[in-house]
Amino acid sequence: MSWQAYTDNLLATGKVDKAVIYSRAGDSVWATSGGFQLQANEISEICQGFDNPAGLQSNGLHIQGQKFMLLRADDRSIYGRHDAEGVVCVRTKQTVLVAHYPPTVQAGEATKIVEQLADYLISVQY
Repeated sequence: MSWQAYTDNLLATGKVDKAVIYSRAGDSVWATSGGFQLQANEISEICQGFDNPAGLQSNGLHIQGQKFMLLRADDRSIYGRHDAEGVVCVRTKQTVLVAHYPPTVQAGEATKIVEQLADYLISVQY
């Protein structure tokens, strides 16, 4: 399966409206759907946040120029919320998944889908 198919499948669930897969270092885009692209500083702060969430805790999470309130940050997952929409970032062995969900979707529904994809990628050594 191509990397593009993974982001397309996330959108096909109806729980995510934009998704992108970066290399684990955040230095290259492997696939994107829904016109989702982050600025270099945005993906950099996410990648750094997995190892040291202090910056995200004090400054929030920025996605496409929009500030999201940090809900969770650990070495695997970072969740953010802005009004009724949110973002889910999950790091695997070789990738960083970033997915945005619209106000019509419950946070738990979106996080479940993205975390399941991350579990699968980890199981196949990605």
